Amino acid sequence: MDTVIHFVNDSAEFYKWSLTIADKRVEEWPMMASPLPTLGISVLYLLFLWAGPLYMRSREPFQLRKTLIVYNFSMVLLNFYICKELILGSKAAGYSYLCQPVNYSNDVNEVRIASALWWYYISKGVEFLDTVFFIMRKKFNQVSFLHVYHHCTMFILWWIGIKWVPGGQSFFGATINSGIHVLMYGYYGLAAFGPKIQKYLWWKKYLTIIQMIQFHVTISHAAHSLYTGCPFPAWMQWALIGYAVTFIILFANFYYQTYRRQPRLKPAKSAANGISNGISKTPEFVENGKKPKKERAKSD
Repeated sequence: MDTVIHFVNDSAEFYKWSLTIADKRVEEWPMMASPLPTLGISVLYLLFLWAGPLYMRSREPFQLRKTLIVYNFSMVLLNFYICKELILGSKAAGYSYLCQPVNYSNDVNEVRIASALWWYYISKGVEFLDTVFFIMRKKFNQVSFLHVYHHCTMFILWWIGIKWVPGGQSFFGATINSGIHVLMYGYYGLAAFGPKIQKYLWWKKYLTIIQMIQFHVTISHAAHSLYTGCPFPAWMQWALIGYAVTFIILFANFYYQTYRRQPRLKPAKSAANGISNGISKTPEFVENGKKPKKERAKSD
């Protein structure tokens, strides 16, 4: 018991000390004064993962076509704005793509980059709706470990990023990821229009490939910074490398299971990638010689 008490006390003291080196520019920004709102939303997300399927078990699935169209294209616009602000802000600030320490000044371009990264963090909270739509549409099999791991960890980790390093090297991964999300949510938005449009969306497999390339680029970028001694927090670079490695493993497994592995039974088309938001059709297997009955979906 004494060990636990000492651990808690030491953790509290470490957190208090860490606040002394946090970025003072963002401490009054929404959600940034304390980690509790971010942690609270994440806990509610995990509770919904348990309660949502129980609630929907005896109910018909929602169709949500109009909602998904609006949501996905709204995410396209948000991610396009973030990507654009990071590119223009970093160019105006003279950022290096190989090594860029954090500038904590109130320079207009530095604040612009920090603001864009804050919106990127907020977008990760909004993306919890991907899971909500899956569950409301009773696509329970799409709520995989990869899906939950990605959504829950990104929101929390980017709060840490904005609190301590909202600039410098942080812009690199966020720029790439927000650009990819423009393509990804654009795909989902088009797919939400139905089969007439879906038949032209031949590029869903390449979204997963692009995402895996992204993680390799991220690792190479962080490793180069460590090797050259770039004055950016080394602990964050090592954490980023470890985090990206987990995604490479999980996405590679998803890619193999979805596009390479030969199924024993013939399924319908699978999800576009491991973190999609309910657009793709779920596989339909024949059980005991009979196809499962389809439930009638509720409209918006």
